Amino acid sequence: MVSTRDAEAGATAQPGWLDREAIVAKPGFNRWMVPPAALCIHLCIGMAYGFSVFWKPLQGALLGTDGQPVAECSAGAVTFGEKAAGTLRALFATDCNWSLFDLGWMYTFFFVLLGVSAAIWGGWLERAGPRKAGLVSTVCWCGGLLLSAIGVYTHQLWLMWLGSGIIGGIGLGLGYISPVSTLIKWFPDRRGMATGMAIMGFGGGAMIGSPLATLLMDNVFKTPTDPGVWQTFVTMAAIYTVFMIIGSMRYRLPPAGWKPEGWTPPSSNHAMITTNHVHLNDAHKTQAFWLLWIVLCMNVSAGIGIIGAASPMLQETFGGALAGEPGLGYLEMKQNAALAATAAAVGAGFVGLISLFNIFGRIAWASSSDYLGRKTTYFIFFVLGAALYLLAASSADWKLLGLFVACFCVIASMYGGGFATIPAYLADIFGTQFVGAIHGRLLTAWSTAGIVGPVIVNYLHDTRYAEGIAPDKLYGQIFYILAGLLVIGFIANLLVRPGDPKWHMSEAEVAAEQAKLKTASGPQTSGSFGIGKGGLDAQAALFWSLVGVPLAWGVWVTFEKALVFFR
Repeated sequence: MVSTRDAEAGATAQPGWLDREAIVAKPGFNRWMVPPAALCIHLCIGMAYGFSVFWKPLQGALLGTDGQPVAECSAGAVTFGEKAAGTLRALFATDCNWSLFDLGWMYTFFFVLLGVSAAIWGGWLERAGPRKAGLVSTVCWCGGLLLSAIGVYTHQLWLMWLGSGIIGGIGLGLGYISPVSTLIKWFPDRRGMATGMAIMGFGGGAMIGSPLATLLMDNVFKTPTDPGVWQTFVTMAAIYTVFMIIGSMRYRLPPAGWKPEGWTPPSSNHAMITTNHVHLNDAHKTQAFWLLWIVLCMNVSAGIGIIGAASPMLQETFGGALAGEPGLGYLEMKQNAALAATAAAVGAGFVGLISLFNIFGRIAWASSSDYLGRKTTYFIFFVLGAALYLLAASSADWKLLGLFVACFCVIASMYGGGFATIPAYLADIFGTQFVGAIHGRLLTAWSTAGIVGPVIVNYLHDTRYAEGIAPDKLYGQIFYILAGLLVIGFIANLLVRPGDPKWHMSEAEVAAEQAKLKTASGPQTSGSFGIGKGGLDAQAALFWSLVGVPLAWGVWVTFEKALVFFR
């Protein structure tokens, strides 16, 4: 039997600090405190985009008795099979250096595991809440960095793959989707802007992390015999742990039925925005889910491969023109070390420029979608994107550097804008009750695109180069194929329709789900409950500065690199 004292204790027990019900906002809470919490996490895990800053130091990390880097494990390998055999040796060998091919698999792990983990644990995230998911993400991402540090210190590639690639990739997935449904619930009046603010942080993470890592390696930890990579991993893991814990602990959820004061939900006759909800277990059964899967996959596939190859693409296409010698092709320019260095600097500036457009495109396009509509915004992405790829091919033939760069700056903005707009699109079609988990499943499209896009670009590049095609002619055909992917995306977006009412949850089912999540607000079914006011008050401004100052620093460093185009 249960004693009276035990019963009374159970009745008055308070939720644990990790429980979802412990983070339901109370009257007086300012909703503008939630976006910087999301940015605390996204700016940290966004360093996944900047991991290439470690590749060169790691390629020459192991020195011989003469003080020079020893040969790579796959030295002399030419075919894919030979490179793969070299990578298998590199996983455990301690007497040879790692190649770019060996290290580049980290990117595959990052973005495949991001989508897979988001799909697998998205439902758990909705039940557990963003605080618990954010803390698990912290353990995985920062713990993965520490495991990678051990891998670098002991020269064990498999620990790098396991640490940052696999465990860190799981952290990426949970950290990426943890704020999505939270922000959409807090900003039903500006869904695009809300998700754009957070996902902007994922794009901006490399802007902070890459120069920070370079600063730590070159100015703090580097020695004549040690590139300082493992020490940089440990330091960044410590910094990221602090920021991610702050972000996780500052998450709050609105009570069920909360809405901004003075805001009226869209009328039921707004065709593309539902006021109903679709259950997570039913979303993938709808046509709209798979059409949106294709929409995201095509948008990402068309951009990710080119963005990853931006610097060499520019140098091969314009050659000596980047160094003030327009008469020299790429191969002739490479024979002159000074010209090659100048061209490489311009290539780095190009990468910086498209990075800026990538990050600001996330907030700009997502915010614009609140007024244009999500479907119209994606139509712009696909029509304008395809036209710009065709124009880029022509500008490469015409040797118009400024036009070529402008094309890819806009393409990069729409690449980032696609990521930031898709959560709001999902909320419009499927409602907000399970949007985080549905978004997690849709991110498998990103995992697929992370393979498809680079394979198209890199395979066609290498194949055409082997056929003897001149470097400045390598990319034209590739641009046409990528434009074709955007046409497929256009067709899929055209076919998206409002959800069939048969998939909509009843009011009783929604109430039952909210009761399970312990976020019900009591007998009052809707209202502001005194929550959401405050705007950018002193407390919110201080929290925003915590993420805004490092982000501004990263943007400035990136802008300095991009200034080469204006000199």
